[in-house]
Amino acid sequence: MKVTQALLGEHAVFTTLFTHLETRIPQADSGAEVVALGAMLQSALASHAQLEDKLLFGALEDVMDTRMGPVAVMRLEHEQIEGGLEALMTQDDVTAATRTLLQVIDTARSHFAKEEQILFPLSAQLLGDEVLETLGERWASARHVIE
Repeated sequence: MKVTQALLGEHAVFTTLFTHLETRIPQADSGAEVVALGAMLQSALASHAQLEDKLLFGALEDVMDTRMGPVAVMRLEHEQIEGGLEALMTQDDVTAATRTLLQVIDTARSHFAKEEQILFPLSAQLLGDEVLETLGERWASARHVIE
């Protein structure tokens, strides 16, 4: 399996989670409840972003300019998402926490769309099937899909 296919599968799971959270967050009774929801998302997104950064972004940076372009934008958005989730952890007001977490989800949805529409096709073009398959094997090993 190509790494882009694996990451796309992870995106599908996150999209379902985002939809659930967008329904659940406005029902929260406290900032602490929103923070708890965000902490779960933070853990899952950190794992996903780490693999993207290490596997796909790293391979792309070997063949293209790293100062600007799609990979630089993707890394910046990872930082924005992480920063939003870190800021959430210090909020106790339900309204502020809700606003922050919903903004993080909106940013993540937009980020995923850019990856799927721009970065993944560019990866196929620049890296080719063989490299993407090798990266897919590394993804599977990191996720303990294969030993």
